[in-house]
Amino acid sequence: MLSIHNLGKHFGGLSVLEDVSFEVPVGGIFGLIGPNGAGKTTVFNLVTGLLKPSSGKISFEGRDLAGLPPHLVTRLGIARTFQNIRIFKEMTLLENVMVGMHHHLRYGPAELFLNSRACRDAETRARQRAHELLSWVRLDHRAEMLADNLSLRRPARKLEFARGAGNRTQVAAARRAGGRHESLGKTVLMEEIRNICQRGFSVFLIEHDMRFVMGVCERIAVLNFGRIIAEEAPTRSATIPT
Repeated sequence: MLSIHNLGKHFGGLSVLEDVSFEVPVGGIFGLIGPNGAGKTTVFNLVTGLLKPSSGKISFEGRDLAGLPPHLVTRLGIARTFQNIRIFKEMTLLENVMVGMHHHLRYGPAELFLNSRACRDAETRARQRAHELLSWVRLDHRAEMLADNLSLRRPARKLEFARGAGNRTQVAAARRAGGRHESLGKTVLMEEIRNICQRGFSVFLIEHDMRFVMGVCERIAVLNFGRIIAEEAPTRSATIPT
């Protein structure tokens, strides 16, 4: 579904990525790991349109993404969650998810101002879909709660997944925060990611907690000094965190 071929990125005379190649399969969970400074975030920024590649190709379902701005990349079906959780704390969980649908609500400013039938119908469908997405991550019982009242990082991360799925996403590029310091709920979060994939999504994941990566990813690439040095399926034995 998502193919990276000979990707390179240079900042002046500094080479950050060289000849990076891998593929994220349809319905799969693909992990990218490596030490700090290896270039993992740069790969994400290139895939999601925040940076333009110096060389190589990024294709999504056969379409070249290189150089497309972030809003067009998102509209094509790639959503991103950030390492630092970015939710709208003054909005409810339901409203946060509905924000992710804004590209697909078929009404304009005039319909909104006049509260037209088309506007009301679109909003109703969006609310129903948002409830469904929250149920996928088991947050539907908190739909009307302000996001600022989410007391733990894990529910906020799940909310981000639901909001990304609201964009009719096919690939979710996720960088999970917390890593080795967030021991509570890792198994639950693994289940949520697998659940999303079973509903027709693909996940491209950056993570530093190796037991989490080995427990959830179906294939892993290792990035070091801007180059892919290994790509394998993980060994599952003794990898599920407690």
